[in-house]
Amino acid sequence: MSAKQDDDLNARLARVRVVLINTSHPGNIGAVARAMKNMGLTQLVLVNPAEFPSGEARARASGATDVLEQARVVSSLDAAVADCAVVLGTSARLRSIPWPTLDPRAAAEQVLDTTESAEAALVFGRENNGLSNEELDRCNYLVHIPANPEYSSLNIAAAVQVLVYELRMTLLDQLGRRDNRFHSDQPRATAGDLEQLYDHLQQTLTELDFLKPSAPRQIMRRLRRLFGRAELDRMEINILRGILSATREKLAQTKTEESER
Repeated sequence: MSAKQDDDLNARLARVRVVLINTSHPGNIGAVARAMKNMGLTQLVLVNPAEFPSGEARARASGATDVLEQARVVSSLDAAVADCAVVLGTSARLRSIPWPTLDPRAAAEQVLDTTESAEAALVFGRENNGLSNEELDRCNYLVHIPANPEYSSLNIAAAVQVLVYELRMTLLDQLGRRDNRFHSDQPRATAGDLEQLYDHLQQTLTELDFLKPSAPRQIMRRLRRLFGRAELDRMEINILRGILSATREKLAQTKTEESER
């Protein structure tokens, strides 16, 4: 990971703010700060919180007190988002009034398109009843988390965590930093290595009477697919071939012992 990629990552995330409206429980503010810091966000804006600053918020932040210390307290949603080019409001339920609606993954893409040059806001409503229609009027999009319809109410910090996680993962994808592959400490097996393994495997399975010499192809084709997905390295090939060699030696020894009886 290059220093430039780190700078790009931090700069883009620094342009995203999390806005909490009328948060009634200070512990939720601390938990949101923790979720934000987990994913690298730093801008927290509080619209008329019931209690802030708060010792309970600091305790729940669990090390993310720097996010709390930088938090801005404002008197209205308009003040919180006035300089943002895109504002996304979150809701646990779909509204009866037609509204441009995104899931968290699509919302992340929308936000990141904006943060190349401007500020964006993720707005979260009250713990008990979310955002009012008037507040939604100030949002470009509604973000709906497709939770279990029989129990769709998320704690506000959990909802923030879902959105900022998607935001970070999408940004890592865009910067080419995300790599889910397993990296071995050994050289990758070559096509020749694999063919030798398959020949060795077929010989061993035939000697074990697991494969019929007249029709081995279907099982061997499936075994090829299995090992092909495994992305074996050369050490793993050697281990497997060692097992096959030991199996054949044991089988030969058993047959010799049976013939001498």
